[in-house]
Amino acid sequence: MIANFPILLFLVPFVSAVSLPMLGARYPWICRPLALGAVSVSIAVAVANLVTVSHLGAIRYAFGGWAAPLGIEWVDDGLAAVVILTVGVVTWISLVFGGSGPPEARGRVIPYYTLILLLVSGLTGLVFAADLFNVFVFLEVAALTGYALVGASGGRALLSAFRYLVLGSFGASLYLLGVSYLYVATGTLNMADLAQRLPELMSSTAVVSGLIFVFLGLAIKMALVPLHGWLPDAYAHASESVSPILASTVTKVALVAWVRIFYSVVGPGIDVGHVPVLVLLDELGVAAALIGGTLALRQTELKRMFAYGGISHIGLILLGVSLGNATGFAGGVFYLLNDAVMQAALFILAGAAVRHYGARTLQDLSAIQGRAPWMTAGLMIAAVSMIGLPPTGGFFGKWNIILGALQAENYLGVFAVVASTLLTLAYFVKIFASFLGDRPAVDSRGLEIPLSLKVSLAAASAAMIGLGIWSDPIVSFLFEAALLKGL
Repeated sequence: MIANFPILLFLVPFVSAVSLPMLGARYPWICRPLALGAVSVSIAVAVANLVTVSHLGAIRYAFGGWAAPLGIEWVDDGLAAVVILTVGVVTWISLVFGGSGPPEARGRVIPYYTLILLLVSGLTGLVFAADLFNVFVFLEVAALTGYALVGASGGRALLSAFRYLVLGSFGASLYLLGVSYLYVATGTLNMADLAQRLPELMSSTAVVSGLIFVFLGLAIKMALVPLHGWLPDAYAHASESVSPILASTVTKVALVAWVRIFYSVVGPGIDVGHVPVLVLLDELGVAAALIGGTLALRQTELKRMFAYGGISHIGLILLGVSLGNATGFAGGVFYLLNDAVMQAALFILAGAAVRHYGARTLQDLSAIQGRAPWMTAGLMIAAVSMIGLPPTGGFFGKWNIILGALQAENYLGVFAVVASTLLTLAYFVKIFASFLGDRPAVDSRGLEIPLSLKVSLAAASAAMIGLGIWSDPIVSFLFEAALLKGL
């Protein structure tokens, strides 16, 4: 049973997605309970899987009994276990907030929930995949569902989805081209097998080109500056029910895929073509953190501001995992877990502001003043976590990245964390200044906030605080996972 945890985590949402159209055609009411039930079961299995991996070590699942490199292998290690659990939690929170789906999906509830379950399946396979081609397969499964979910809103969202499709397909093409180069040079695609064959070929033009193309393809998927152009419009124009799950999962899992490929195939301290890769990566992370935060500060539309804030945090995470030591790696991954929850909370708040109060820009926020205590409390907790103040998990993630940067004597990295924190503080000051500004003449009675919004905000807030309270055991677990990767 224990050895089957990886495939169970994939099959639960996948079988539900395949079954949902048949069951939903006859019983339309079953779509939402089935989707929530599937994700809830996935969370329970993910918890059991995390406990098992923490006690017994990594699980390797060979499909059909064919061992790697001849067969397809999935690796369920500490990194995969915590990411899979996080994906399940933020998906559950997003589904609860979404209610019966976005208004424009009325009458199309079946494809809405089917796409979300397929997205979870694709992300699960992407996290577990231990060979480069299967990473590509699941990367595209997740991407195709993402394109459809963004475009489901119609109107401007269709153009945003098309742009996302074009850039995402270009990224996938670059990734596949890189995989082709690596296969020609080594004759294998299994990551463990590649790790044994690559050390003698690090100066090979084919290997260098292959790794560059693989990184560029994944950099587009993770919206790393300056390859982030698709993300702000996609998240801003997507439905209020769709934005939270996309913002909290898609770019994060693409970054996890790169971390797995780099540390499994190349390894820390290895120069590729005489280029110190980790140094280059942490400099890219610094640039993304500062540029993303600056662009977020300039926004007036709430969802676009949060989208650029997420781009900034992708830079911080990349910085942390590229510092070349276990402290920075554990801090970067821990911050990734926090950012997934924070992004879900922020886009739930932005979606609720639009859906219930028609507040899309900063200037509109004063209409909510005094009318939505649940949203006010949720926004305050999310702001504290985003800025990085205790007792939330955001503080401990940034703190460990700073410690890792000091350990690596990377003072530019320390500056980037502090500067991005000040930029985050600045745009939340703008939000609260607008929120507490002169209130327009509107009915003073608060609107009835649906239970689904209260539950989703309460769950996200509890997760942000809980990650802070239990940061020590989580970071220690991630520290051990980092040591296994040679840091």
